[in-house]
Amino acid sequence: MDRTRGGHRHDRRLHPAGDGRLIEAFLARIADLPPAGIYAVIGILAALENIFPPVPADTAVALGAFLAARDDDISIVVVYLITVVSNIASAIGVFLAGRHYGRAFFATRLGRALLPEGALHHIEAAYHKHHLWGIFVSRFLWGYRAVVPPFAGLAGLRLRQAVPPIVLATMLYYGLLTALSWQVGTNWDRVEHMVARLGIGFGIGALAATVLLVWAIRRYQRRLRAGP
Repeated sequence: MDRTRGGHRHDRRLHPAGDGRLIEAFLARIADLPPAGIYAVIGILAALENIFPPVPADTAVALGAFLAARDDDISIVVVYLITVVSNIASAIGVFLAGRHYGRAFFATRLGRALLPEGALHHIEAAYHKHHLWGIFVSRFLWGYRAVVPPFAGLAGLRLRQAVPPIVLATMLYYGLLTALSWQVGTNWDRVEHMVARLGIGFGIGALAATVLLVWAIRRYQRRLRAGP
């Protein structure tokens, strides 16, 4: 895709036509939108990420930064601000949902099957003990980024405890993503490769966090069965 400065547009395809890649076709549609449409789609995807993690929010944000580097009609500052504000707003929304409805859900048969009561107590204790750095670090990890806010609400944390690390981590993460995509904005394949490498790195971190969490929960359950 080539979109030069000054608002001039040429071939916008991210890959040759007919490659059959659904995500790339979707991104190509975004690139063909006017600036207001691009901003709107980026904001929607950034918000949806906290509700449905598989949405390609990171790639869409990277695309917005890539286009901003090649088109004066698109502002990298606006791309960043829309992304951050939308993502933080939806994170606070799911935090409040978890706070008001989470405990009732996990009291149901399905909720207990998904998360036993002992594991739930352990998670709540961990949130209260490590909420600041735990939320901050988890917001950088793929998959955990979406589940951390509602579980923070479920654990009974207050807004003033949960919001600061969510805001700081979101600003830093998307600041890094938009800055790197803007700097590498001469070639979409390079941007896409960079996003993939970031995803792999954060994915490894998420896997390590999962192993640690499972170990901690099982250790806690063994201590409960052993008694005092």
